[in-house]
Amino acid sequence: MEIDHVLIAVSDLESASERLGLEHGLASYEGGRHPGWGTANWIVPLGGAYLELIAIVCEREASGSIFGQWIAAAKDGALIGWSVRPRDLDAAAARLGIEITEGVRTLPTGERTTWRTAGVEEASKQPWLPFFIERPKSARFPGAAGEPAGEIVRLEIDGDPEGLARWLDDQPLPLVVRPGEAGVSAVVLRGSGGETVVEGRAS
Repeated sequence: MEIDHVLIAVSDLESASERLGLEHGLASYEGGRHPGWGTANWIVPLGGAYLELIAIVCEREASGSIFGQWIAAAKDGALIGWSVRPRDLDAAAARLGIEITEGVRTLPTGERTTWRTAGVEEASKQPWLPFFIERPKSARFPGAAGEPAGEIVRLEIDGDPEGLARWLDDQPLPLVVRPGEAGVSAVVLRGSGGETVVEGRAS
């Protein structure tokens, strides 16, 4: 199991991208739009993981989507959630009794990329829990596009350590977990210029 990506809710994707570049030296690229969810994203590639800047682009669509509602309720700049790649998504979902759903993103080129997730609704209610994600083997990983800005050293999380361990089936991940309910409080990255910390108050 590996950390896949961390979600940062923003009100404006381009200005948030510029701010990350100025404050942390993190480059990002336009990811595309999620049809049916009312959201769109920009991506900070980190090799085997990535940061996802995500914003509402259609309030009507977002209001009818669990994921869209999650983003709409977030504060600008908040680290609102995170996801992991399990070895077997079906097994993880069966173990926890959670539903698997499909996601689609329309890239700026007009191409579409797909994936499967489980636990999004649970993660939206308890943001210290990650949701699970799986992509087709032929899909290009978003974090591998361009030149990675660094790598994730660790996530700092305010949550339930025992509950999180059960959710992850005790799989080891680079986490620092403190008692609380807020979710991700910081992402620590290591790049060519040393370590940088991206912080954001969870909503």
